[in-house]
Amino acid sequence: MTHMNTLSTAGFSVRIMRLWCLLVWVFLVGLAGCGDAGRPTMATVDKQPEPGAAAKPAAPKQKIALVMKTLTNPFFLEVEKGARRAEGALDIELVVKTAAQETSIEQQMLIIDDLIKAGVNAIVITPGDSQRLIPVLKKAAAAGIKLVNIDNRIDPEALRLAGMAGIAFVGVDNEKAAHAAASLIASGVRPGTQAAIIEGIRSAHNANERMMGAKRAFSENKAVKLVVSETAHWKIDEGYQVAKQLFARHPDITLLFAANDMMGLGALKYLQESRRSTVKVAAYDAMAEAVAEVKAGRLAVTVDQQAAEQGFQGVMLATRLIKGDTVPEVTLIETRLITTSQFKK
Repeated sequence: MTHMNTLSTAGFSVRIMRLWCLLVWVFLVGLAGCGDAGRPTMATVDKQPEPGAAAKPAAPKQKIALVMKTLTNPFFLEVEKGARRAEGALDIELVVKTAAQETSIEQQMLIIDDLIKAGVNAIVITPGDSQRLIPVLKKAAAAGIKLVNIDNRIDPEALRLAGMAGIAFVGVDNEKAAHAAASLIASGVRPGTQAAIIEGIRSAHNANERMMGAKRAFSENKAVKLVVSETAHWKIDEGYQVAKQLFARHPDITLLFAANDMMGLGALKYLQESRRSTVKVAAYDAMAEAVAEVKAGRLAVTVDQQAAEQGFQGVMLATRLIKGDTVPEVTLIETRLITTSQFKK
């Protein structure tokens, strides 16, 4: 009996130990499962951004292209300075494109075509020609690109005949300013005084206006006779050559109006080389080099047409057009004459 009881007691103890081990194993598995379940939740919470913390993508800036005739003329460097000032004042991107020369009309056409493909929002242009660019500008307008014209005006009648609405223009009264400059050099001259004009590109509106202003000034003075008017295409080297030809044919010329400073400086170079110190020369643009010649007494007058302000106002108008605003058809910038008397003490 004692032996049987001992066996029973031993068997019971084994069963108790087995049950105890089973319970411990279940408890440990449960702990492991709970731990695994908790870790992903913790990691997910840590990586969640705070409400509203995600940065919104910046809206793309409006692209405005400034298309100019050339950068060989310092006048257009001033136009760009004004346009850059507008870029700094506005949240836009300014794209500047220029042709090689002021006579590179086909190159300006290609530039505008490229800008249409690039999808710019607006084009501010100083056109080399007042009519030949109209077809490509019409194409740009049809693509939804806003247009602003500065410096040399696109012919309004040619626009109408092409079926285009008017293009906002920023510039000066070229006829009035040229008249004032030519009148100044013609003041107080003796009867029989001979005058000459060196014109810009004849298909450019501003060149025609300046030529007409100078012609009117000379015709109003009974002491003056206009003997010749020739184009030098806005260029300094052609200004030199045309002046040489004019004085070879008309050696008694004593008044000369040049429709821009580049041609005027070219003419001045010839006059200095040929020692014609009695010829009074008027020019147009108020470039630093021309102003220096005025200060030195070699150039009688040049016209300041505020090139930088034209560039600034052109970009400002383009921005307004992009927004859907109505803008003036014509915005005129004031001009002023730079004369030798201003530098006398």
